[in-house]
Formats: sequence, structure tokens, C-alpha cells
Amino acid sequence: MERSIHEMLKDAPSLNDSDSAVHSGTPPPHIPNNCNNDSQPRPATINLTLGSPTSQMSVTVSPNTPIQNGDTQTMRTAQSKIESIKNWSISTYKCTRQLMYEKLGKTSRTVDSELETQIELLRDTQRKYCNVLRLSRALASHFHHVVQTQHALGEAFSELAQKSPELQEEFLYNSETQRNLTKNGETLLGALNFFVSSVNTLCNKTIEDTLFTVRQYETASSSRFAYRIEYDAYRTDLEALAQVTKNDSSNAARLEAAQAHYEEHKQNFEKLRSDVSIKLKFLDENRIKVMHKQLLLFHNAVSAYFSGNQTALEATLKQFNIKVKSPNSSLPSWLEQ
Repeated sequence: MERSIHEMLKDAPSLNDSDSAVHSGTPPPHIPNNCNNDSQPRPATINLTLGSPTSQMSVTVSPNTPIQNGDTQTMRTAQSKIESIKNWSISTYKCTRQLMYEKLGKTSRTVDSELETQIELLRDTQRKYCNVLRLSRALASHFHHVVQTQHALGEAFSELAQKSPELQEEFLYNSETQRNLTKNGETLLGALNFFVSSVNTLCNKTIEDTLFTVRQYETASSSRFAYRIEYDAYRTDLEALAQVTKNDSSNAARLEAAQAHYEEHKQNFEKLRSDVSIKLKFLDENRIKVMHKQLLLFHNAVSAYFSGNQTALEATLKQFNIKVKSPNSSLPSWLEQ
């Protein structure tokens, strides 16, 4: 029996030559015959040499991989966006912390007392000028109705003079008086409207444009923080790092980076502060010039009208190049002024 076993093993095929040999590990998946088609695309293979030339690794690359398409621009754009979000997040955190510390009294804020006094005076001036504008509009509106009433009254007197022969003379000179008042009233109304228009431009455009720059300097504007807050936030960071670096020299690199950020925001802050100072100066000069002209016009026109000096009233409007509208024209709205 022992001899028959040896004979059987000798007749058996070798394990290395057998196609049906079973190896340890997970068997490869079964691929159907209908899937083995040469027309289907196969993934490309890149051989990467690791260590020695004999050891190689196969890396499968799909047709849409950026390595094959050369799509490096997309990767650069994504990295740029990530970097922008990172910088924005750091800046927002620092500015929010600075605002909280200022409200809690744990840190100092940059104060330019002279500039802030000028800004407060400008706001007070705008409030007072807006009150003058409101009253001037009311006066022009009321006087417009007075002129229209005088015109209608003059027409009524003229009509009655034709139908009442016994009172014709009285009706005629009253009609003539109302017509003269209407003509002079239209002239004064032209001066009042010109005054209202000029003060409105000064209050709601010229001064408001300067205050917009001031708001950028002082407080948060839309989605970004003010330059003053950014400057103070990075200044506080630099001061804190300077104290830490005295005891630990390993933070020298961080201190250098903080110094660079501080200088950048300092330049932005000082540029905006300079812009505010220049705008305040130009605004004050322009305000004095405009109001000097408008107050002179207002005084001369009103004085000439109520003193009955028609010649002086007309000369005032010619001096300021004001065109008088027809008696039956309607008062323009404040949007048109």
C-alpha cells in the first residue's frame, strides 16, 4: 500500500503547472465573456519606479484626471480662493475681537481728537442746514399757492369789470394790482426755488459724500470692517507679540509677519484719514462760498419783493442768472429740484 501511494503522487501533475491550482487569498473576480471587448476604453497605466529600477508600481489614471488633461489652472484657482477665505476669516476674527475688547474697555482705540471734532461739527452743520432746507421748501410751497390765488383773483376781478359797468373802475385797478403782485410773486418764487435747490445739493450730495468717507474711516461699512478697526486690531496683535518675544525668541518669525501686516493696515488707515481731512477742508471752503451767494440772493429778493421794488427784484434774478417761469406753471417737486 505504501508503494501505491508513492506511485500515485508521482503520476499527479505539478502544483505550479496546474491552471486550476488554488492559492491563498481572495480569488480574482469573474469577468464574463461578453465584457471582454476590445472596443471599450481601458484605463492608462503609469509605471513609477520606487527605490531601485527593479521595483515598480502601477498607477491607474482615469481619462478625466488633471494629470492627463493638464488642468492645473483649476487647482491654482481653488488654492487662491481657499487662501482668500483664510485671510478673510483671520481678519474678521481680529476685528471682531478688537470691537469686543473696545466695548469691554480691555484695549485702547486710536483717537484723532482734532479730526473727530471737525467731523462732529460737520454733522451738526448738516442737521441745521437740513432744517433750513425743510423750512425753505415749506415757504416756497406756501408762496406758490399764494401766487396762484392772486392770479385767479385778478382774473375774477377782470371778468367782473366787464359785467358790472357801475364798478368797472374799481374792479379794473384791483385786477391790475393782483396781476402785478402775481408777476412779482413769480419772480420771488424763482429765487426761492433756486435757493432751495442749492441748499438741497449742499446737504444731500456734497456734505453726504464727505460723510460717506467719514463712515468708512469710523465704523464698519457693509461687509468689511473700517480701516480704523483693522488698524487697531493688527496694532494690538503686534504689541502682544512684542511682549511675548521678549521672553521667547522663537516667535521672531511671527513678530516679523505681524509687523508687515501692521505696516500695511497703517498705510491704509493713514491714507483714508488724510482723505477725510482733505475732504473736510474742501467741503468747508465750498460751503462758505455757496452759502454766501445763496444768502445774498435770498435777502435781496425778499427785501425787494416786500418793499415793492420790482426793478431791484428783477435785477437780483439777473445777477444770479435765474430764469422766471410763467405764472400758471406748477411748482416742481423736490425730486426735480
